[in-house]
Amino acid sequence: MQKFKLMATMSAGLESLVAKELKDLGYQVQTENGRVKFEGTMEDIYRVNLWLRVADRIKIIVTEFEAKTFEELFQGVKQYPWEYLLPYDAEFPVNGRSKNSILHSVPTVQSITKKAIVEHMTEAYHARGYLPESGNRFVLETAIDKDHVMVTLDTTGDSLFKRGYRTEKGGAPLKETMAAALVLLAHWFTDNPFVDPVVGSGTIPIEAALIGRNIAPGLNREFDISAWDWFDPAIGERLKAEARAAIKFDEPLDITGYDIDGSMIEIAKANAEAAGVGDDIVFEQL
Repeated sequence: MQKFKLMATMSAGLESLVAKELKDLGYQVQTENGRVKFEGTMEDIYRVNLWLRVADRIKIIVTEFEAKTFEELFQGVKQYPWEYLLPYDAEFPVNGRSKNSILHSVPTVQSITKKAIVEHMTEAYHARGYLPESGNRFVLETAIDKDHVMVTLDTTGDSLFKRGYRTEKGGAPLKETMAAALVLLAHWFTDNPFVDPVVGSGTIPIEAALIGRNIAPGLNREFDISAWDWFDPAIGERLKAEARAAIKFDEPLDITGYDIDGSMIEIAKANAEAAGVGDDIVFEQL
């Protein structure tokens, strides 16, 4: 099975947590600011999307090169064999970023990247200058840092913090990935009590319960890669079945969440039920 250069992205300061998660899953990693690089197959891409608790996205590093002119950018993008990643009808929006680089106009970087891919694909598919973009979504990004270009393909879709269990939220909701990071940084062990004195919509104790039960955070959602033509859906079905089999149903947990606002307690209870850990957390109004 083909191996890809991959990277997990995350909020600044959480790189070491994501690196540890990837190491625990068996991957060799290279940690940089805001990202952790590793290698893997299509199966690995789905597995890390399913299991990483702190990362935001998993991206394929498509190509890298140096560019100081828009012509160099155009040619560097165009020479990649895009037909191996993008089907004829692919919808492929292009995002952009630029830092400390000669090519600093992000809209122009996006436009040049798009133009180069379209030109390559119309030649490869003999499309006569027209691509319908009516198919599945392949979100690309061209990031330029000190004139070094990195083009990536997002495999995740909606950010990984969207677990799918938060039915309601309060005024200042905490992202699920950040809540998971707080639990991991606390070095909590399941034979100890876990208490959140200001529970809000319940995100921190819910993430603690998911960790305590060894429930994969992406178990109740799908990812962009799931719909791609060259991804075998049987891989996702198998990995989710394995994840369900790995849940520790008999692990005793002592998790409590408190809040002064009774309406937030009800929201937290509803979210915990949606996450499948409603019986594992006691919510009480102060």
